Amino acid sequence: MGSLGRAVYTLGFWIRETGQAMDRLGCRLQGNYYFQEQLSRHRTLMNIFNKAPVVDKDAFIAPSASIVGDVQVGRGSSIWYGCVVRGDVNSISIGSGTNIQDNSLVHVAKSNLSGKVLPTIIGDNVTVGHSAVVHGCTVEDEAFVGALVRQNTRVPCGEVWGGNPAKFLRKLTDEEIAFISQSATNYINLAKVHAAENAKPFDEIEFEKMLRKKFARRDEEYDSMIGVVRETPPELILPDNILPAKAPKASQ
Repeated sequence: MGSLGRAVYTLGFWIRETGQAMDRLGCRLQGNYYFQEQLSRHRTLMNIFNKAPVVDKDAFIAPSASIVGDVQVGRGSSIWYGCVVRGDVNSISIGSGTNIQDNSLVHVAKSNLSGKVLPTIIGDNVTVGHSAVVHGCTVEDEAFVGALVRQNTRVPCGEVWGGNPAKFLRKLTDEEIAFISQSATNYINLAKVHAAENAKPFDEIEFEKMLRKKFARRDEEYDSMIGVVRETPPELILPDNILPAKAPKASQ
């Protein structure tokens, strides 16, 4: 980054800090009556000087996730709550349709003992399970990760790895391969719902809270006896493609 770039970066930093400073000043002026909650300094996307995350417009990044540095996230992928994807000393590439589930960590290594450069590469339609650690490794398309994957590890397509650290266990069955593909699709659909929820303005959120309160205590059997039909508002109905299949009711 040249001197001009650094100057612009510094100017932008201080402009963004101004809001935080004004909030702190306002709290001091209010004395004992100030609102206790402080503004969060969390940034979902954060540069490391000239290394900036590149996130597809159709990807979902949860508000509490952290995407830092040289990171690419592909179309339809989702990074869930509490995740850290930190591309500071190397790069991270996440393909399309991949989901990195809650509290997982994706990191890189500058090099190992042999001097090999170790970025982290995650392919398309990959599912990284909750609280997994993926570090300086390659995960190929349509893989499922639920463990610590160490640096310089390659997880090929069609294999089951498990343990801490992860080791090869066996080959996937055809049914499991189909399930992993469906799981990736399910998370793409679920991410759209979460993205829409996070984008709602305050008045819409309050309106839906009122609707939920109104319909929360509805007694369907009583309504049936008195001939009342109440339709659930469309605002409170989740799409069918993210709901679990309902088991058929047993015949009386």
